[in-house]
Amino acid sequence: MLSAESAAVVRATLPAVAGALDEITTRFYGAMFRDRPELLDGMFNRGNQASGAQRRALAGSIAGFASALLADPDTRPDALLARIAHKHTAVGVTEDQYTVVHKYLFAAIAEVLGDAVTPEVAAAWDEVYWLMAGALIAQEARIYLEAGVVPGEVWRPWTVVERHEETADVVSFVLRPADGGPAPAAKAGQYVSVRALMPDGVHQLRQYSLSGDPGGELRRITVKRVGGGEVSTLLHSTVRAGDELTLSAPFGDVVLDETDTPLVLVSAGIGCTPMVGMLAHLAATGSSRRVLTLHADVSPGTHALRTETRALTAQLPDAEAVFWYERFGVAEPGARSGLMDLDGVDVPADATVYLCGPLPFMRAVRAQLLDRGVPPRHIRYEVFGPDLWLPDAS
Repeated sequence: MLSAESAAVVRATLPAVAGALDEITTRFYGAMFRDRPELLDGMFNRGNQASGAQRRALAGSIAGFASALLADPDTRPDALLARIAHKHTAVGVTEDQYTVVHKYLFAAIAEVLGDAVTPEVAAAWDEVYWLMAGALIAQEARIYLEAGVVPGEVWRPWTVVERHEETADVVSFVLRPADGGPAPAAKAGQYVSVRALMPDGVHQLRQYSLSGDPGGELRRITVKRVGGGEVSTLLHSTVRAGDELTLSAPFGDVVLDETDTPLVLVSAGIGCTPMVGMLAHLAATGSSRRVLTLHADVSPGTHALRTETRALTAQLPDAEAVFWYERFGVAEPGARSGLMDLDGVDVPADATVYLCGPLPFMRAVRAQLLDRGVPPRHIRYEVFGPDLWLPDAS
């Protein structure tokens, strides 16, 4: 897909561009938000901007896409972009916004690299950008179509029918559509965006996994209060039964497969939420698959949905749950001490594995799984927020 002429130029300039991407993306976001401040109202998360996570994720995806094109110029790496496409649809990105991004991104490239950006260099990287944008636009159009929504128009009011305090800093909300219409179809493992109005009048977004069976007319999200997290703090402090929340349609490419291979669901902390949603769906559908649920947490008291995980596991005919805790406040039969260590755990080599939790945790567990012969293509992962693992998690 990448022309031979452009491939040669990109190969020669990739080290310089990749080395400057942090500065490029910093200037890109700064200029774009200066001229288009409305993008910070309900599109970009301010917390991810402040931490630099969004900037690093963008830089990594550009470098990863360019590297993939150089490795195989005749193939567009659509699989690399599926994660990004789902994140984009979950916040309502539309095709016209790629032109806005192009304007400010290439202005930042020219500003940072200066005279090194010759017409040939600019044309080659322009080709890379539009290959990437074209792939994303096409994928996002299909995702919107499958979700049954007009591109960008993903929002709908939902009524909170129940609020449950799971732990000291985790709360679950059970919701139904406020307009009386049917709930949209969803798959176990998917997430929704919550669009909340902040006290300063700016809307902010955050994605939360569906933590219950996605069948039926009710949906559940489970929210951990994060220090500095605007949306989670607002939800914890103000939202009660009877209130309304604005949710997107369900999105996400890390979904429970429909095969009969063994399943291994691996999580840490609040990363348990998509796994509990998968367990709930397996139980609701009477699945007979072999299921191994592995979870690590600080203590039983901080382990959200712990009792429910045990109960769902007990409903399945061939399932087992193993928990690890760094410290014990209360007794938890069968739980192990310390960080997750798969020694002594029978992980089927033909299993499909789902990972969710902090990035260092997922990297460490993935390495243990690979050591046990699980093929990389059988290991799928979900992250909350910008995906900083995307370029090197093949």
